[in-house]
Amino acid sequence: MCNFVDRNKNLFDELDGFINSLPTKNGALIQVLHHAQGIFGYLPREVQLYVAEKLDLSPAKVYGVVSFYSYFTTEPKGEYKISVCLGTVCFVKGSDKILEKFEDLLGIKSGETTKDSKFSLEGLRCVGACGLAPVVVVNGKVYGHVKLDQVEDIINEYKALEVNC
Repeated sequence: MCNFVDRNKNLFDELDGFINSLPTKNGALIQVLHHAQGIFGYLPREVQLYVAEKLDLSPAKVYGVVSFYSYFTTEPKGEYKISVCLGTVCFVKGSDKILEKFEDLLGIKSGETTKDSKFSLEGLRCVGACGLAPVVVVNGKVYGHVKLDQVEDIINEYKALEVNC
């Protein structure tokens, strides 16, 4: 059975190309980690070790940065990333109930991914779209003025994409 690196050789080649294109590797750790997460979707141990080796850093240094910044994740995310704004205006307009409805319908809690890896759910502090409160974002698509009865429709919109593929 192939290991993670062998199964993802093309992705590692893409990461290599990016690293090799940098004018200098000094001070490039965060930039490389952002790019790596964009390629892989998350930063598993194998990717962190690879980055450490390529940038001539200790694995502990790389892990320290990954674990410090909340943007980075070491767990795979779902194909559809659902973010519910929990900023003040959205919260006042019921976004906490919207998040609960997503949790109930998907069978996961905020910060988790469904077993089929189709959906990830998270609550965000603010998405900067207060005029559209409450706001839900799915893979960058913004849904404004979301009501509880729209949550199932939003989920079904993405489930339908799977059927039509």
